[in-house]
Amino acid sequence: MTTDFTRLIFLVLFVFSCAGTTAPQKSDRLANAYKKEGDAYLAQGSYTIALAKLLDAEKILPADPQIQNSLGLAYMGKNRFELAEAAFKKALKQAPDFSKAKNNLGAVYLRQEKWDSAIAQFEKVLADLIYPTPQFPLVNLGWAYLGKKEFAMAQAYFRQALEESPDFIMALHGLARIYLETGQIERGMAFLHRNLQKSPDAAILHADLAETYEKQGNIKQAINSWKLVLELTPENSSLGRDARERLDALIY
Repeated sequence: MTTDFTRLIFLVLFVFSCAGTTAPQKSDRLANAYKKEGDAYLAQGSYTIALAKLLDAEKILPADPQIQNSLGLAYMGKNRFELAEAAFKKALKQAPDFSKAKNNLGAVYLRQEKWDSAIAQFEKVLADLIYPTPQFPLVNLGWAYLGKKEFAMAQAYFRQALEESPDFIMALHGLARIYLETGQIERGMAFLHRNLQKSPDAAILHADLAETYEKQGNIKQAINSWKLVLELTPENSSLGRDARERLDALIY
């Protein structure tokens, strides 16, 4: 899911001539300025503009691993997974210990349903004992095993992610999907109600609840939950579109 930011960050870097400053240093500063601006657009979900800025940065520093990582994210945002994969691999060629790029490469494989390739990358990230947010590769491993229909493994990783970050919505969402896909409707219902009391604005959990109501045959409650998803989510987002489609199917 993409997080929407309400502010636009413009970063403009002026390079002044001064004693001891070389031309390559000036170029590096300009490349970093393009990258920071591209990253700001990435945070907004403005992937085309972000890509343009990051490509400008790449022209100056073509082998910089941070620029390649950001480029990979921009390509992912535009669903150009083959280009994203190439960018992340290029980042890792220059910086083999760049765990964020490994996690992002795994995410590309996840989006392409290349489950085993994704798992291999996420396991490498977990092997980095100083990686600051292990809940992300843990939850990604959960999604990869869920894709393989290995529900016990998926559940174990989602629960490990929650041990690292108890209110991690994507781990809660993953467990809810397991309950749905394995037909544990009543257990899933209780799980979602319990967690929505703690996170009432979690639109993705309301969507899980709506699907659970549908499985239960409780169409009235499903409609109410899908309407709540629309209230919490921009209608032009993927989740908003899903909610609108389900409401149209259930009401008309």
